[in-house]
Amino acid sequence: MRALDRRLLARARSIRVALGVDVALGLAATGLLIAQAVIVATLVVVAFDGGRPGEVWPLLAALAVVVAARAALSGATETIGRHAACRVMSDLRLALVASRLTGGAPASPPDDEVGSGEIATAAVAGVDALEVYLARYLPQVVLSVTVPVAVLATALVLDPTSAAIMLVTLPVIPVFLALVGSSAGTRARERWEALARLSDHVLDVLRGMPTLRAYNRGDAQADLVAQSGERYRQGTMQVLRLSFLSGAVLDLAATLGTALVAVTVGVRLIGGGLTLRAGLVVLLLTPELYAPLRALGTLFHASTDGLAAAGRILDVLEAGSSPPAGEGDPGSWQLVELAGVTVEHPDRGGAALRDVDIELVRGEVVVLTGPSGAGKSTAAALLLGLRRPDAGAVLVDGRDLATLDVREWRRRIGWLPQRPTMFRGTVRENIALGDPAASAERVAAAAELAGVGDVVAELPRGYDTVIGPGGRGLSAGEQRRIALARALLPEPELLVLDEPFAHLDRESTVVVARAIARVAPGRAVLVIDHDAQLLTVPHRTVELPRVPATQPVHSVAAVAAVAP
Repeated sequence: MRALDRRLLARARSIRVALGVDVALGLAATGLLIAQAVIVATLVVVAFDGGRPGEVWPLLAALAVVVAARAALSGATETIGRHAACRVMSDLRLALVASRLTGGAPASPPDDEVGSGEIATAAVAGVDALEVYLARYLPQVVLSVTVPVAVLATALVLDPTSAAIMLVTLPVIPVFLALVGSSAGTRARERWEALARLSDHVLDVLRGMPTLRAYNRGDAQADLVAQSGERYRQGTMQVLRLSFLSGAVLDLAATLGTALVAVTVGVRLIGGGLTLRAGLVVLLLTPELYAPLRALGTLFHASTDGLAAAGRILDVLEAGSSPPAGEGDPGSWQLVELAGVTVEHPDRGGAALRDVDIELVRGEVVVLTGPSGAGKSTAAALLLGLRRPDAGAVLVDGRDLATLDVREWRRRIGWLPQRPTMFRGTVRENIALGDPAASAERVAAAAELAGVGDVVAELPRGYDTVIGPGGRGLSAGEQRRIALARALLPEPELLVLDEPFAHLDRESTVVVARAIARVAPGRAVLVIDHDAQLLTVPHRTVELPRVPATQPVHSVAAVAAVAP
């Protein structure tokens, strides 16, 4: 694990500024440290020589000033570090949210290969752990470079013999720090991965708790969560064990080095080969030679969690980076098509789509069918601009969607996802999610088109009724119809409906089918469903076969059939 992550430095200007200030303050603190040792040694010599009060008081005043200045510099260094840490932590969280929520269309984005639990853990606890790294560890890195160099230079002038001993014993600590740091970095990453798996597992269990209880699988999942927690505990204990062991070895090395210098200085003081003032300065500076490196080792272990979390966040940000978005105006279009598109799926060892051609014409309803894993939802993601194909193109009247303004394109699309989310807020706010400024009349009109107007009218406060996260208080059919109203609010030119009849009873299925029939005229409608017979509007069916994971596949041809 590196002491300085270049990716972190590149993303956060405040770190670079803080590092520059830390260097300046570190140099000043080093000078004050040398001055303090010289003043104390001079004060002792004057006292031993029976100096008068007029000689002692100026030295005491100078010592008080130096000590106060060192304390002020130390406080300023930590304050600046904490300020930079707050800025960096905020910037990382914002970048992470922007990457996950408002990012562009990567060529081959991962399919949630980074779990929500890991993202939440990294954004909260992981980013908070960066404070130790930025506010204390980085300033200590500066002191660990400046202080030993200054101490060695001073000792070389006053007592070359002691300087030689320091020079021989000092490298033991950095070498050991490097060896321990490599192992500590590995343990910290393993511990962080264990915490991420635990977070993902707990989140999945909470999401699926009703299903687990219905199938009496709650105890089994509790055991699995306990096992994940035990792995995290073991990882934590390994990190702590390594930290305590390294601290003991560092203290031993520093103590032995200080003892060697003290013994040689004492022998030469008795023999008259060294002056008392020079010997005292060297003795006072010797512990300060090792102290910054010992503190660096301690802070390194305290900051490993933050470094591991920051590295994972930066990996996510880099994986989610996308090519520059286009700026072209989609304009009024009549045809959108997937032209020979291929989307690779690394986790499956093959492609989600291979050489697929699908045409959507304004005023036509197309039903996309096929077995699970055939790439139906992937095709919808391509049309929404949430993905870019690895081969082929998404064309809008012959223009590549990658060259168009994707935000403007999405404003012209209505999307009903397979699992629509109801956010905590009023029914009106949930319908007007894509256009918060929409008037009450537009919201009501969209609700009527989706066949949910009567349902809303029966709620306690109508459109001002508050519904909880996940659509609490609404049935699955009511949630899906509110999500359909949300998709219809912007009066879209392209309507993409992913499994609109999933988990609906017969009555809700009929209502949603009628709503689709009402809104179809004048729009291009893509309905992703296993059963095309549920639609009551004329449509064309395109069937996608499942692409084998490891076998070569041939070009997929659209199979068209007109249904009454």
